[in-house]
Amino acid sequence: MKRALPVLALTAAAVIPLWRYEPSLGSTTTEAAPAPTPSSPPASSSDGTAARPVQGSTVNTEKGPVQVEVTFEGDRISSVRMLQQPNHPQTTAAVPKLIKETLSAQSADVDTVSGATVTSDGYKESLQAAIDAKGGA
Repeated sequence: MKRALPVLALTAAAVIPLWRYEPSLGSTTTEAAPAPTPSSPPASSSDGTAARPVQGSTVNTEKGPVQVEVTFEGDRISSVRMLQQPNHPQTTAAVPKLIKETLSAQSADVDTVSGATVTSDGYKESLQAAIDAKGGA
């Protein structure tokens, strides 16, 4: 009887998280805006440099596809937008942190967000692809 109570308590402690676990049921894809026509001039910032959006590659992760679009003004990253991301609570919480760090670091050398490692890794890979593509354009 002395063993029954700790065994019961430990069993409950192990089973309750399993009941509360909610697996990812797929991914949500945000459609990218159509590319501007060649006849339209690129948007321009107040200092005269053209703002140029560049899409990173789509990175397929175990949680779902990740793809970013980076807008450059000259050599600076002025904004980052998620085109595709997994539909997962950790991803939703991680994306603003990743974008904020990217704008601060001005590179793909950003910290992984705890709890969203898979998304963070996919984000950094897509971001680096966009930075590399900008360099070649």
